[in-house]
Amino acid sequence: MALLIGIDVGGTNLRLGLVALAGDSSTPLLLEQRRAQADFSGLCKNHPPQLAWQKILETLAAAIRALCSEYPQACAVGIGFPGFIEPHTQKIAQSPNLPGLSNVDLSQDLSSLIGLPVVTENDALAAAYGEFTVHVASKPAASQHLIYLGLGTGVGGGLILNQKPFQGQNGVAMEVGHIITEPHGRLCGCGNYGCMERYASASGVAFSYQQATGTLRTAAEIAELAQTGDAQALAAYALAGKSLAQALAHILKVIDVTNVVIGGGMSAAWPLLKSSFENQLHQDLIPVLRGKIQIQLSQMGDTAGMIGAAMLAVQPKSIL
Repeated sequence: MALLIGIDVGGTNLRLGLVALAGDSSTPLLLEQRRAQADFSGLCKNHPPQLAWQKILETLAAAIRALCSEYPQACAVGIGFPGFIEPHTQKIAQSPNLPGLSNVDLSQDLSSLIGLPVVTENDALAAAYGEFTVHVASKPAASQHLIYLGLGTGVGGGLILNQKPFQGQNGVAMEVGHIITEPHGRLCGCGNYGCMERYASASGVAFSYQQATGTLRTAAEIAELAQTGDAQALAAYALAGKSLAQALAHILKVIDVTNVVIGGGMSAAWPLLKSSFENQLHQDLIPVLRGKIQIQLSQMGDTAGMIGAAMLAVQPKSIL
């Protein structure tokens, strides 16, 4: 039985999972999961890039060593990292939500610290693969294609085509958060204006509410206010749902995949997005697609990214 470590890197925390593969089975089993505080976003904003990178490596290495001390059989590490991952080299070309990181080699640098092979992939693509492996395992006759949208600090996307993760030639396939839904709109960390994630992410919801009220609150706090009928909180989430649907309608016109899974921490507030999302998606879809798209919320909670990253650590790389 192979033991793998899967890590899902967020802006303020790490999720680590110990994943088992038994024999020839392709079905992963999550044996243990842990969470560690790791404010990588703050590190990158408050330190020079080289120092921030060293601290990121040290934090990851310490978390992996702690897990390996209990499970020395672990043979490989897969990491889902927020950013543009160059498919041929696995270098992180850029991470819009971790400013200053550019052309850094997480796989090589971390492997030299922990003595295990490391595979790095985009966090949303890792989550998409985690969703897919469990989806297919539970429904053998299911579609071989899947679109994943992860709502968190930003909005990530992952695409599985013919059972394989699709990276694109430059590692930026399905960077759906950077589809422009509001021309000349809010400045995004990628350098453009009006990107969908500046409206549909947790940070986007917080910004919408702050613009309307002058008060800075977290997306979770705004969701609680929305439940009480707060008009500005409801409007912030309605805008998020609308922007997400606008982007998804464009994606579906190009990719034509029926199965869409929505996950990430902010998906817990889906009832607040649902109405504006469904109305906008119906309006923007090509008529022939209306009624055919299967939207489902992730049932995997925080585990999709960990499982997907672990599975990618032992999958042959295919650059599509």
